[in-house]
Amino acid sequence: MATAAALLFVPTAMALGILLLMSERVSRCVTQGECQPGLPGWMFEWSAGVGAAALLVALVAPASRVRRAALVTQVLAEAGALLVILSYA
Repeated sequence: MATAAALLFVPTAMALGILLLMSERVSRCVTQGECQPGLPGWMFEWSAGVGAAALLVALVAPASRVRRAALVTQVLAEAGALLVILSYA
């Protein structure tokens, strides 16, 4: 399950990026340089890092309770990273 969540993160982020390019604010940013920042970029980096660490724990942890907690942490961290992407809309 953790691997599936990690593999689905990349296409989801790409789909969100394409959807954001359809918005007026982001297209104006790309074409005219009138960019307004969303959430800080460090939040994306932090969320992606926590998600990657939780993926590793979910894959190698011996106890099923630890694996479940790592999976929940991974999914929440990935959701946070996607929220950062959406904040630019």
